[in-house]
Amino acid sequence: MKTEKLWLVPAEPPSLAAAAARLRQLAARFGPQALFFVLLVATWECMASLLESPLVPHTAPIGRELIKISASGFALSEIAITFARMALGFLLALVIALPVGIATALSKTAERFFEPGIILGLTVPGLVWALLCVIWFGVSLVSPVVAVALGVLPSLVISVQHGVRSLGLELAQMILVFRLPFMVVLRKVWLPLLFSFIISGCRVGFSIAWKVIVLVEIFGMSNGVGYQLNSQFSTQNVEGVIALTLAFWFAMLLVEHGIFRPLEACANRWKKADGDD
Repeated sequence: MKTEKLWLVPAEPPSLAAAAARLRQLAARFGPQALFFVLLVATWECMASLLESPLVPHTAPIGRELIKISASGFALSEIAITFARMALGFLLALVIALPVGIATALSKTAERFFEPGIILGLTVPGLVWALLCVIWFGVSLVSPVVAVALGVLPSLVISVQHGVRSLGLELAQMILVFRLPFMVVLRKVWLPLLFSFIISGCRVGFSIAWKVIVLVEIFGMSNGVGYQLNSQFSTQNVEGVIALTLAFWFAMLLVEHGIFRPLEACANRWKKADGDD
């Protein structure tokens, strides 16, 4: 009887297999972003080499300036000041957007009343809010807070509207029948329902707020990212302008991946669990 030899290929150790799978996941997750950064740096370096202009510096001096302001803590302190003003403006806008959005979603009369103001807020440039707030409130914390609130308020109101209108008919009728107190309805119904919509509105409003807050800090503040950008511009320090912009860009990426993405994932889990019920 003829015997056949079976050649066994040694299995890959579980630890190595897990590490390889993890590396593939990381490459799939961060590979496209890393490629974007590489292409961005390469494109800028090519442009700087072709133009040979002090207005378009090479990546090396920009990198040195970025490391300098980051290592000294200068960039972090200025970004923290700007973020604090943006957060206060967001909080003020949210306090106003919740009742206005709920009212306009439930009442046609309220919707017609607030519609001109929402359209006005969507069409007025952030520059106008920045100038008006500096004229009205001067060099104070009120100027950037109110300007940011006015800039992001329309998008938050629309997000709240969409969230309320997604409420099921049966639940809305139950709220009317039982005549629950407003604060109970707000905590137990509206806020959980509006959570995902508010997060989406905040992500859009965050980019709007950045444009508004920089203008306010340029015109009427003595610190913050906008003020420092204006200072670097006045001395024709192009490397400083780009380095500060990159530092704030990295901070925005951290906010996106460290705050908005986890909150969005949490909201999606809540909606999925609600749908399964």
